[in-house]
Amino acid sequence: MDSNEHEPAERAAPSPPRAPGIAGLSTPYRVVTALALGVVAVAACTHLAFVFLHVAPTNTVSRQHAKTIDSWIYPEFEQNWKLFAPNPLQQNIAVEARADVRSESGELVTTPWRDLSAEDGEAIRHSLLPSHTRQNELRRAWDFFTGSHDEDNKPNGERGQLSEEYLRRIAVNRLAPGPGEGTILRIQLRSATTAVPAPKWSAETTDTQTYYRELPWWTL
Repeated sequence: MDSNEHEPAERAAPSPPRAPGIAGLSTPYRVVTALALGVVAVAACTHLAFVFLHVAPTNTVSRQHAKTIDSWIYPEFEQNWKLFAPNPLQQNIAVEARADVRSESGELVTTPWRDLSAEDGEAIRHSLLPSHTRQNELRRAWDFFTGSHDEDNKPNGERGQLSEEYLRRIAVNRLAPGPGEGTILRIQLRSATTAVPAPKWSAETTDTQTYYRELPWWTL
């Protein structure tokens, strides 16, 4: 009897361990990954450069490219320093919205006012990783609108129309009906401003009545 019959079959050699990270990918995937990382790095550096030029003191570069910088920063990335200003905000300002909705049956329904600011506050309260959008998007949009409009809600500069479009887009996204619930025809926003009451130990009196500023209806 052949002695080889009693020997175990020769096992195939194990494949070499895969290198960690990008080095473990095939050549085409390494190229695609490197290009994607390069694009992200360039975009991040460009964004940081625009933000720096926007908040830095006026200089030759920011003056020469002011239009390009503003078109990138406004309205989503606008910066402000109200928290550190000599007169920080001493009011609670809530942004509320309602809509005229055409139901599937053809009925026109006006929704009740929704406190969008309260919804944002509830979404981030007690959260370990609060959303930057929930904290700042609506607040900055309202500041942008009031800073570019007079008390009669008329634009006082070139950015007035942009601020209206930005605020309207946010409200439409928040109020959008679900499937089968109808179509939004127009929306209206208002602010509810209430002064922060003076501390109990202070003799100062504060008017804590809520004052509203209603914007006109915007047709979509």
